[in-house]
Amino acid sequence: MDRHAEHCLVTGYEGLTGTLRLPDPDDRHVLAAAIVSGAEIIVTRNLRDFPAGDLDRYGIEAQHPDVFVRSPIDLAPVQVVEALREQVAGLTRPPVRIADLLVTFERLGLVESVTELRRLIQQ
Repeated sequence: MDRHAEHCLVTGYEGLTGTLRLPDPDDRHVLAAAIVSGAEIIVTRNLRDFPAGDLDRYGIEAQHPDVFVRSPIDLAPVQVVEALREQVAGLTRPPVRIADLLVTFERLGLVESVTELRRLIQQ
């Protein structure tokens, strides 16, 4: 992953980890990395371990992946559908149909996003 997204690796957060409070101490490194990197959103299915009360002071919000993905669909539906079509066109080994990719996204919990994408694709 590091090879394909060189500039997304966060470092220098380790000293902050021990000063943070979250319901699960094993999640503190995620919040520390978000703070150091200036992130505004932590995308996680584990929302209960990132309560707003613990994140608000840092200007960070926890969002379910479906909410995170749905936002650009709502803001730029034509562009998102085009990007989806481009993604599918690039999946050649093996080839993947849009319908199959959407089923995969749905299995991953992106239910509302997939519902909206299906609606947009049928228009």
